[in-house]
Amino acid sequence: MSTLSETTSSNLVGRRLVRLLSLPNPGQLATRAQQLLLPLVGIMLFLGFWHLAAPQVQTSLGAFPGPVAVAEQASALWQEHQDQRDRADKFIAMQEERNARILEDNPEAEVRIRDYPGAPTFIDQVGTSLLTVLAGFLLATVIAVPLGILVGLNRYFNAAVNPLIQVFKPVSPLAWLPLVTMVVSATYVSDDPMFEKSFLTSMITVTLCSLWPTLINTSVGVGAVSQDLVNVSKVLRLSFWTHVRKVVLPSSVPMIFTGLRVSLGIAWMVLIAAEMLAQNPGLGKFVWDEFQNGSSQSLSRIMVAVLAIGFIGFLLDRGMLVVQRRVAWDR
Repeated sequence: MSTLSETTSSNLVGRRLVRLLSLPNPGQLATRAQQLLLPLVGIMLFLGFWHLAAPQVQTSLGAFPGPVAVAEQASALWQEHQDQRDRADKFIAMQEERNARILEDNPEAEVRIRDYPGAPTFIDQVGTSLLTVLAGFLLATVIAVPLGILVGLNRYFNAAVNPLIQVFKPVSPLAWLPLVTMVVSATYVSDDPMFEKSFLTSMITVTLCSLWPTLINTSVGVGAVSQDLVNVSKVLRLSFWTHVRKVVLPSSVPMIFTGLRVSLGIAWMVLIAAEMLAQNPGLGKFVWDEFQNGSSQSLSRIMVAVLAIGFIGFLLDRGMLVVQRRVAWDR
């Protein structure tokens, strides 16, 4: 028996090694090459067209920037960020040395470290925008998913809420922003606020504009749960919460994540517009400031921001897709 077991085990190990060491067949190689080369070809064609067409477009600030000028400004923005961080580190170190001397003379003295007063860099504003959009998106998810479950489970609640959804769903962030700004300014009054008013204004605007796709897709997914599963739940006399947790959510997860991906894309677009109009810190404000600056480098810097906005939006969608594949049963 031991000899047979050892032989079987060695055969399994051998087959696994063969699979690991075997080269992909020509069909697989062709598929992988196609998946890699076609996007590269598309990108190269786009860059070539951009490089040739940009000098033909003359603006009040000069020729439209080509890929080389945009790459140079991207490098310059990164260098500005590095220089700003070095100055901030020196500013903090200077305060720490001063505080050490004060405490040496008077151990009971009150000392503090002040933040560096320099303007936020492009990288800082990217971080601010990401933090704001994720906060607004999470708040929208917390509101939309439970509400969508209720709408999908109860046809009376659906009939009552559906007109409101259809009315508020198409409202532009341009309409929400002044109202949110005034409400936040009137209600969020504190001598030591936890959050900046600009952050709350942008976050709430993002929430109001991005919750609808998740809400609608969640309600549709819940409403499409198999009647057989519903009947089984009734036979087993599952409680409401157990029914939702064991039957409704597993069946509706694919539709919920479809709504979440759409909501995240809308949230990112809405945030940039809100930051630009309200002059709140972030990528939108960076674009507007460069537009108002009107220097010879402004167009190139705006193009850097445009590409960053598109690339970050792509990464956010890919990240949500990865989460969906790990959670959704149909993926």
